Amino acid sequence: MKKDRLEDYVITIPDFPKPGIMFRDITSVILDPDGLKMAIDGMADAVKDLDFDLIVGPESRGFIFGVPLAYRMGKGFVAVRKKGKLPRAVVSQKYELEYGEAEIEVHADAIRPGQKILIVDDLMATGGSAAAAAKLVEKLGGVVVGMVFVLELAGLEGRKRLSGYDIRSLITYPGK
Repeated sequence: MKKDRLEDYVITIPDFPKPGIMFRDITSVILDPDGLKMAIDGMADAVKDLDFDLIVGPESRGFIFGVPLAYRMGKGFVAVRKKGKLPRAVVSQKYELEYGEAEIEVHADAIRPGQKILIVDDLMATGGSAAAAAKLVEKLGGVVVGMVFVLELAGLEGRKRLSGYDIRSLITYPGK
């Protein structure tokens, strides 16, 4: 049954993965064709005023939302992968996780100097992975003109880490 708002497709699971956390499950959005369409159309509408050349999406949910958005908007898509997954020359960026460190990579020839980039992902929490993706873009001479997310967990203050970037979110939850 078609729902009126994108928020209605998100299922909230209390106390997962630990007590006190309200897990926002986005798989229920992409499971439903109306929810998926609403998310992609909403993202396209949210960035229609931005001038950009390519969409960059971090593995793996950035792929889920970035590719159909790129298709809809007539843009190319650049995959940001976990370390060791790309076959050609790469540029890498480490970033902090809650418990440790991660590293992401992009093909060294994927972005040309001066290209305008939109970063797309499913969720903005602390902003760590989006900040790392932005650093990769900038290492290659690209210019991040904006970032768009389906969900934002405002209580984790990702906007602070990403200050200076144009951030757009379709749904914002106040907590963590």
